[in-house]
Amino acid sequence: MYLANTKTWYLERLIRLFSGLFVSVSVLLGLFVHPGFFYFTGFVGVMLVVFSITGFCPMSIALHAVGARERCGN
Repeated sequence: MYLANTKTWYLERLIRLFSGLFVSVSVLLGLFVHPGFFYFTGFVGVMLVVFSITGFCPMSIALHAVGARERCGN
């Protein structure tokens, strides 16, 4: 079983954190505020697929720009 290193906040772990937060909040907003928020949930899902196929992720660019470490061993 694989367990991620939880001692540091490296780039991929931060991306997963923000993705989970964005999806959770947008689903709640879609249920309780307006169904249009489900489009944001879909956008996050599409961007995760794009990242896995191409390696391009705007969130990783933004996090790297503010100083997130690229690897857990750094």
